[in-house]
Amino acid sequence: MSTYVYGITAASHPALPESLSGVGEPPLPVRVLHAGDLAAVVSDAPENLRPKRRDLLAHQTVLGEAGAEGCVLPMRFGSVAPDDDAVTGVLTERAEHYLERLRALENKVEYNVKASHVEDAVLHQVMADSPELRAMAEANRQAGGGSYEQKIQLGEMVAAAVKAREAEDAAEVHRVLEPLAASVEPGPESTGWLANVSFLVDRDEAARFLEAAEELRQSRPHLEVRVNGPLPPYSFVEPGPAKPAVPAAE
Repeated sequence: MSTYVYGITAASHPALPESLSGVGEPPLPVRVLHAGDLAAVVSDAPENLRPKRRDLLAHQTVLGEAGAEGCVLPMRFGSVAPDDDAVTGVLTERAEHYLERLRALENKVEYNVKASHVEDAVLHQVMADSPELRAMAEANRQAGGGSYEQKIQLGEMVAAAVKAREAEDAAEVHRVLEPLAASVEPGPESTGWLANVSFLVDRDEAARFLEAAEELRQSRPHLEVRVNGPLPPYSFVEPGPAKPAVPAAE
C-alpha cells in the first residue's frame, strides 16, 4: 500500500499521541518511520484521495500535533510515496538538507499576509494627494462632465496613480513587517492582491508581528490587510533534489 506523508521531524522528536489519526474514511492511524537522525510522520494512503474538507483538516491536525512538540517540516496535502521504503530512502538521501532545515526552522512559524486596496478609499486618497487630478476633475465637473477625451484622460491618470500607490503600499508592507521576520518569501502573484507575502517568524516575536500588522491596517484605512497564521512553515522548506518517490516538502 502507498504511504501518505504529513511531515518530517528529527528522530528525537517526542512521540505523538497513540490515538492520532489522519486522512481517509475512516481516518487512518498515524505512525512514524525512522531513518537515521530523521523521522517521517505518515499513514497509509487512502485510495482516491481528494482535497475534501475533512481530509484537509485531518492533514492540518496531524501537523499541528507534531508541531506542538517540536519542529516539523510540513508536506503539502496529497504527498504520497509508493511505500514506506521509498519514504525512508528519501530521508536517507536528503538527510543533510532536512537536518539543516529543521535547525533553521526550529521555534518558527509562518504568517501569510495579503494586502489589497479598498477601492473607494484609495480613489479618495489619490485624489487628495494630487492637485493635478483634483483640478482636472473639477474642470470636467464645471464643463458638465467634460468631453469623452477628457474623461478618458482623467480615467487613465487616476488608474496610473492607483497603480503607483499599489507599488508604494506593497513596499510599505515589506518595510513594516520584514524587520520582525527571520525570512520572507513572496507568494504567487494573483489578481486582487497588491501584496501576497509569507513571513517566517520566531514564536517569541509573533505577538509583535501581529501588532505591527494591526497598526499597518489601522494607520492606512485605504489598505485591507489579511493575516493568516500561525501556519507550519510551508514556504520555507526548500525542496531537495528531485526524486519521484515522494514530493519534496515545500
